[in-house]
Amino acid sequence: MEAFLLSTGIVAIAEMGDKTQLLALLLAARFSKPWPIVMGILVATMANHAMAGALGAWATTLIGPQALRLILGASFLLMAAWMLIPDRLEDDDAGGKSPSLGVFGTTVLVFFLAEMGDKTQIATVMLAARYDAYLYVVAGTTLGMMLANVPVVWLGERVTRLVPLRVVHIVSAVIFAGLGAIALLIPA
Repeated sequence: MEAFLLSTGIVAIAEMGDKTQLLALLLAARFSKPWPIVMGILVATMANHAMAGALGAWATTLIGPQALRLILGASFLLMAAWMLIPDRLEDDDAGGKSPSLGVFGTTVLVFFLAEMGDKTQIATVMLAARYDAYLYVVAGTTLGMMLANVPVVWLGERVTRLVPLRVVHIVSAVIFAGLGAIALLIPA
């Protein structure tokens, strides 16, 4: 039970203000369909965190900490630039129209990819290594992600009615650029 509770708490706190929490807000603003988004986040998180132990251990044997820091820093800066490029739904003024994968499928895909190499994924790797309770760790880290992201999906949609999506993109770009600068300028 200790592994479950500690995993839940650590990930819920680590997720506050994290890029995947920003992604949850952007998905809520884009699609205005909270249930498929929440279910997509759940499925993506369960899959990602279930794989985190093996994937994390494998990646750290291939990439040294300095190279990983540089790759992450550059990736954050690229994501910041990408946030400023309007996507097709904005250009076409399609409102909350579902993408080709649907809201659920899109959420699963983008959330799973965004979580790769994220601090909550790394926390899952470390917790799984620390405790001999793999299922409790995965369940706890998944619950922590849901505790941090579900309110953003439900309340974020209401906020985005007041705040234009372009403003959300600009703020997200600034945050991603800040994360990139920190990763590149401050050694781990």
